[in-house]
Amino acid sequence: MNKSLVIVFVKNIKLGTVKTRLAKTIGDFGAFEVYTELVKITEKATQKLDIDKRIYFSNAIVDDQWKGEYKVVQHGADLGERMLNAFKDGFGAGYNNIVLVGSDLPDIDVAHIKNGLEALNTNEVVFGPAEDGGYYLVGMSKLNTEIFTNKPWSQPNLLELTLQELQSNQISVGTLDTLNDIDTYEDLIASDFYKSNNKLQEKIQQLND
Repeated sequence: MNKSLVIVFVKNIKLGTVKTRLAKTIGDFGAFEVYTELVKITEKATQKLDIDKRIYFSNAIVDDQWKGEYKVVQHGADLGERMLNAFKDGFGAGYNNIVLVGSDLPDIDVAHIKNGLEALNTNEVVFGPAEDGGYYLVGMSKLNTEIFTNKPWSQPNLLELTLQELQSNQISVGTLDTLNDIDTYEDLIASDFYKSNNKLQEKIQQLND
């Protein structure tokens, strides 16, 4: 068995439940269209990896996404517990370098994920920082439960506090390139992802005319 594993966390694409901050500006249908495109980008990036993958859906397994891959539903009371449980599953299955990525990054590619796994050859933990103060990728070479407990999820100081805690415990950490996810209308219109996608622009325009 390949000893590296990529975990993908993906929200089920359901109207009114995805990109809710973005939906306040462009509406539920617009947010639905944006997230659908973002998931396609994540799927395309991870499909190019010759590494074992496990896809964790938020509510229900979707057959026509990530065809042929191991798929399961997330479980846990909050995001931290859900991520922790996914890592526990991976380490329990015998993997030793595991990275987890989200599915709302317009600029994610194969290199970011590979770099995350490579960083685990010399570090216990790796993060891909997000511009909003969180992270789009987290990886471990052995289970560290503290990363996922008592953390300010969705707050701008999430990564900063997590790094401080790891440093105080003398745990080695690697960091990757900083990327921006799409949470707000400003994020969307500033992104090359949106600027280069004429079909998506037309859909958003039609929905908001």
